[in-house]
Amino acid sequence: MNEVINFLNNYLEDDDVVVCATSGGVDSMFLLDILINYNKNIKIICAHVNHNLREESYEEYEFVKDYCNSKNIIFEGTIFDKNIEGNLESEFRKKRYKFFEDIVKKYNAKYLFTAHHGDDLIETILMRITRGSTIEGYLGFDKVTEKENYKILRPLIFLSKDQIYEYAKEKNIEYREDKTNQSDKYTRNRYRKYILPKLKEENKNVHSKFLKFSEELNNSKKFISNYVSNVVDINYINNRLDLEKIKNEDDFIIRKILYEIIKSIYDNNINLFTDNILDEVLKIIKSPKPNLQIDLPLGKIAIKKYNFLEFKEKTSGTDYKIEIKDVVTKIPTGYIKKLVDTSLTSNFVCHINSKDIKLPLYVRNRKDADYMEVLGLNGKKKIKDIFIDEKIEKDIRDIYPIVVDSDDNIIWIPGLKKSKYNSLKSKKYDIILWYTKEENNE
Repeated sequence: MNEVINFLNNYLEDDDVVVCATSGGVDSMFLLDILINYNKNIKIICAHVNHNLREESYEEYEFVKDYCNSKNIIFEGTIFDKNIEGNLESEFRKKRYKFFEDIVKKYNAKYLFTAHHGDDLIETILMRITRGSTIEGYLGFDKVTEKENYKILRPLIFLSKDQIYEYAKEKNIEYREDKTNQSDKYTRNRYRKYILPKLKEENKNVHSKFLKFSEELNNSKKFISNYVSNVVDINYINNRLDLEKIKNEDDFIIRKILYEIIKSIYDNNINLFTDNILDEVLKIIKSPKPNLQIDLPLGKIAIKKYNFLEFKEKTSGTDYKIEIKDVVTKIPTGYIKKLVDTSLTSNFVCHINSKDIKLPLYVRNRKDADYMEVLGLNGKKKIKDIFIDEKIEKDIRDIYPIVVDSDDNIIWIPGLKKSKYNSLKSKKYDIILWYTKEENNE
């Protein structure tokens, strides 16, 4: 019990406003009694939820309410509608904590107290180990949870259920017993009835050992989390992860880095991102191939581009064919401009003799088996190979502009290669095209 009081002493001060989540069971009534008799002048608000699943729920509601009235404590209660879709236990938990948070905000409380104890921690850890989880899951729950404007405190985590019963008996604390806690229908009850007693036979203070286990995991989690956050801050910029900078990290850390990034992208939909999907992202990172792409949930994609991994929205309808008939023609990657004259001779400019081609000219995206008769090269070269040689990123290749004539002969790949139709050397040309990314670039 000294650990409980020392814990409270570290947080509570005179005039603090606190909310105590109180079901009416022995744990929460014991916690409420501790707060009432605490040696500092604190204001207590009792928050009670009637889940409306048992006949006794209404009697428990009135019991807690009457108890609060007798102690001059503010009572805040709510009754849930039992017509809930989805997982009842999960949905009720969300609603319950939403109610508690609303009460915290209403009274501008500093802390929310819950009556989770050492046996609860054992049960939680064992259930998560059995069904599989993460480091965050395996540590169960912490003594303190930081929320945006308040903290959740769990001072009874130092005590076993048996100890709570003993203290409640000594202090003549009245409470209500939930009969469903004895039902084998619920997973937690089975752990409580059949597994915990065996552990306590080995060590009656086994709850303190599980608390130590949880704290060790929590410290490890914090260290890993801080390390990963630092790596992400440095190497994940503008939705691009620098793979060269993290290549020497252990796969475990790389998975954590990916999860940190994905969590920021998916926010409340992180549950859609399964371990299997994470494995696939890791595979493309580790692959020797320089350009790879995989689909992600909610219309997103992960693209490996040489030494970078990029997360972005998946685009659709990339096929296009646009006639070059105006002075300025807008295309998906920039602009094609007709010039009267220029001194430029780079691959961003093409000089064409209209007598050598069939007008009009078009700009389109690539097709399968496209090839071009490259200027200065005796023969043909596949467009795909040109893109690879020029290190054009894979997601750009499908929309990269290709200038063709009306017979679909490839005249020019703006910014990359000119074809045999370029007439600059012969000085016999009447069309000058210029490719630019900016409309007003002169």
